[in-house]
Amino acid sequence: MSADRVTCRIGAMQAALRRGLVLVLSSLMLVGMSGCSAAGYYWQAVTGHLDILQRTRPVPDWLAAPETADTLRERLRLSQRIRDFAVAEMKLPDNASYRSYADLGRPFVVWNLVAAPSDSLKLKTWCFVVVGCVSYRGYFAEADARAEAAALAAQGWEVQVYGVPAYSTLGWMNAFGGDPLLNTFLFHHEGDLARLIFHELAHQVLYVADDSSFNESFATAVERLGVRRWLRTQASPATRVAYEAHEARRQQFRALTRQTRAELDALFVSRPPDLIARKAEIMARFRDRHADLKASWGGFAGYDHWVAQANNASLAGQGTYDDGVPAFEALYERADGDWSRFYDAVRALAEQPVAERRRFLKEP
Repeated sequence: MSADRVTCRIGAMQAALRRGLVLVLSSLMLVGMSGCSAAGYYWQAVTGHLDILQRTRPVPDWLAAPETADTLRERLRLSQRIRDFAVAEMKLPDNASYRSYADLGRPFVVWNLVAAPSDSLKLKTWCFVVVGCVSYRGYFAEADARAEAAALAAQGWEVQVYGVPAYSTLGWMNAFGGDPLLNTFLFHHEGDLARLIFHELAHQVLYVADDSSFNESFATAVERLGVRRWLRTQASPATRVAYEAHEARRQQFRALTRQTRAELDALFVSRPPDLIARKAEIMARFRDRHADLKASWGGFAGYDHWVAQANNASLAGQGTYDDGVPAFEALYERADGDWSRFYDAVRALAEQPVAERRRFLKEP
């Protein structure tokens, strides 16, 4: 069979898969929806994902193409080393995900919306077919996310819209080529590229419907544990040093936001008559403490925009990814660093009632 016929057959198979995906996702739109706004949301999700598929090509095709820039070719090769490491060293799924690449021509693949009441750190949830209820809502167009945020803000919610470099289809799209590498994260620092790939693949290991905190804390623990091993065994000394400086700042900032969430939680539980004024004091202290950290970092301004817009929604949203990580890292240590044993232990926890999972996440 000639190469041209092979290419045509592959193209026909991809087209058939994409038509099948349209039918599957369109059918899902008919399940559990109420009104035009729900239909519109699902449709933007379908068309947004299909647009990514249309732009995606296998990594070997990009490497072989003479027009591929050397910088892109080098990053794609690095990504495949990281992907192989994820399988061989971390026992993460060996499938089609992150074996292809797409340039979307924009800085983020989706924009997430989170919302919380003005007197609580309990995030608003949205419920979807298949994945259940989650504490964020993703949009492929920033304008759509901000329009929904404005509508919620008008109802009294505190909101945040933030760009997301990657998202996971939880392995369900591997038959259609899997989740691709994207320009939105491929050129990140080597450590951050590894973190992101490990995080998204962790969602393919385990996903518990209706439990964003459990899912994201697990995936964040996997990414942190994995990137430490990658940097220790695969990266250059200069890469390790640069990443460790970056990570030290990140951990100090997370400690500050955890402290602020704890102060707000205590305030919201006690509900004093001057709650609004005391909340303003807590947020002012948060910004003052960030200013002190920034000075200790030599003026590093990477968190300035986030701090300026910080509110209940953004603080609670960060907690979803952060608060349960120590419990998972301790579980990994109890598994003696054996990834398979660790995943089995996490799967066993996932079978427990939600109250038991909440207790686990609060373990020191």
